[in-house]
Amino acid sequence: MFLLWGRSRGVELISGSTTDLRNVVLAAVAWGEGRSLSELHELFPFMSSDERAKAHERGPAAVVDLQWRLLREQAAGEPGFPEFGLLVEAAYAEPQLRRLSAFSSHWTLGFSASTGRSSKVEVAVVPACNGRPYRVQEFVHDGGVIGEVETADEAVALATAHLPVGLGPAVAGPDDAL
Repeated sequence: MFLLWGRSRGVELISGSTTDLRNVVLAAVAWGEGRSLSELHELFPFMSSDERAKAHERGPAAVVDLQWRLLREQAAGEPGFPEFGLLVEAAYAEPQLRRLSAFSSHWTLGFSASTGRSSKVEVAVVPACNGRPYRVQEFVHDGGVIGEVETADEAVALATAHLPVGLGPAVAGPDDAL
């Protein structure tokens, strides 16, 4: 069995497996020629892509739109954790954040200027929980706390104030070489 992955700018775009070594070589050649994801799947039905990969093929704005849609769906699906939903909606309402790549990890909402999975995160917000306030922080392991506030709107304002000047909109990245 041969496993194949096609990655670009920090994102897996297509993957599959085959027992035929010829298919591996032909798929690699087609990938190298710059074939689209749909062309690759048509030529090699064992290869597939997800919604995120297809958004990456359309460009960074499509990825950002997809990420926000998925985050809002996730938040709406968590009625037992309204603070997360309030945070997502407050961030979505802020134009500077809405044009950045956004994701959630362990309920922490992070923002990046590039769309790759290992991109540098500029700022993150931990939702209020169990009597603790919203916390705005640098997004690194045990990152420095920028500040704590009582509402989602205040957290978004504080996060936005700590973005680098002129940041965004999100671009494709990071580069494969990084």
